[in-house]
Amino acid sequence: MRLSKNYGRAAVVLLAGSLSLTACSAGSGGSTADGAAENTAVTVALTGEPVNLDFTTTAGAAIPQALMSNVYEGLVEIDQEGEIQPLLAESWELSEDRKTYTFKLREGATFSNGESFTAEDVKFSIERVQSDAWVSSLKAKMDVVDSVEVVSDTEVAVTLKQPSNAWLFDMGTLVGAMFDPSGVDDLANTAIGTGPYAIEAWNRGQSIELAARDDYWGEKPGVETASLRYFADAVATTNALQSGDVDVVYNMQAPELLSSFESDDKFQVLEGTSNGEIVLSMNNNEAPFDDVRVRQAVMHAIDRQAVVDTAWNGYGTVVGGPVPPTDPYYEDLNDVYPYDPAKAKELLKEAGAENLNITFTVPTRPYATAVSEIVVSQLAEVGINAKIESSEFPAVWLDEVFTKQDYQMSVVLAVEGRDVLSMFNNPDYYLGYDNSKIKDKAAEADAADEAGYVSGMQDVVRTIVDDAAANVLFIFPNIVVADANVTGIPANSVTEALDLTNIGWK
Repeated sequence: MRLSKNYGRAAVVLLAGSLSLTACSAGSGGSTADGAAENTAVTVALTGEPVNLDFTTTAGAAIPQALMSNVYEGLVEIDQEGEIQPLLAESWELSEDRKTYTFKLREGATFSNGESFTAEDVKFSIERVQSDAWVSSLKAKMDVVDSVEVVSDTEVAVTLKQPSNAWLFDMGTLVGAMFDPSGVDDLANTAIGTGPYAIEAWNRGQSIELAARDDYWGEKPGVETASLRYFADAVATTNALQSGDVDVVYNMQAPELLSSFESDDKFQVLEGTSNGEIVLSMNNNEAPFDDVRVRQAVMHAIDRQAVVDTAWNGYGTVVGGPVPPTDPYYEDLNDVYPYDPAKAKELLKEAGAENLNITFTVPTRPYATAVSEIVVSQLAEVGINAKIESSEFPAVWLDEVFTKQDYQMSVVLAVEGRDVLSMFNNPDYYLGYDNSKIKDKAAEADAADEAGYVSGMQDVVRTIVDDAAANVLFIFPNIVVADANVTGIPANSVTEALDLTNIGWK
């Protein structure tokens, strides 16, 4: 749902690369003496800025977080409950053989460059994911597509190679973004989509300024301008909120500071769900983690609940596997590797890997720093000496760990929706997991009926866990702290996107 609200106007002023808003008494927000809302702007604090604007060639969550739902849209979207809803496609039909989706497109939708959105753009966008133009490993989600047929300007038929339970959901994520063929020449610097916002300014290293489009096909967003401000330090985001420099701290990275906001009626605290997994990555292709016994030893050596309690102030869900509780094939797998240091030592001895020395490449993110300290301590107790090597995130970590796979152990927050196969069904992915045991199982599950999909995927996940392909420490909470007068904040993080369209002011 897109909200339409009318507010007065506040001026946005850029001074020396930093954002300030005039006529505001409380951050970006404010009110007149008689209580009537006078501003149409909101400022959201985030950590982890995008290195460019092109998620088709650059990995990481920061780019789709800023652009999906706001600048780019898909045929469908995923709502706060994880359900598929129509967006640029107002409806669709599925053939009896479950292989052909026929979409009826909304009329009147345009790109921010003025070009009309038609079925030709759908064909172009899907086929572009399958081409060499897309580099992101997520492009594999479109491998199941056999053909795209333009029926008319407002109707398109997508035929799959075989039935797929996952494909329509995936179309609500970044691989389903719709592009204008004339707007893809410089995606790293220019984003042209059908969404309710267009990028007004990008101050590299500091902020992205979004302005509501007057020609948007749907209902207007709740504010006329939205600013995403990036902070390297998590504590700095909460300081900015306290001082009124920002209105919302999204996905808060300093949970130990929550108590000061919970007791202050000037602020609101939202504790939502997330599909993000804190993944302790072990390079399956490099010693010592090419030995399953060593990986299993790490699984038993880590007290995951203690990690949550110590590193993230008790916020987070321990699940025992790479699937969040919001996914249809989730099951609690904590019993597979209970905390058992003695068992860990036994496995290391069996593998001839006692008194190990490893390098632990830790990205410069608050959660990673906090998690790494207790992980190192717990590993030391079983004879694994992990030396922390800090890696600047995103640029250096994405290059060295994710792309070049030059690491032994790392830790990262994986936020893509239903990403278990993206991580483990691709031997070229940075984890290096040998997917030969799960490849056929995954394909059979995807093509099965709903019950077969759930049971088949649960079998796939159990195989991954048995092989100790990675240690999912916990499911990341979505904690939001905001000015008490801000409304429409998405509490749950169900895809990579931070949907700003419903945010407004009381």
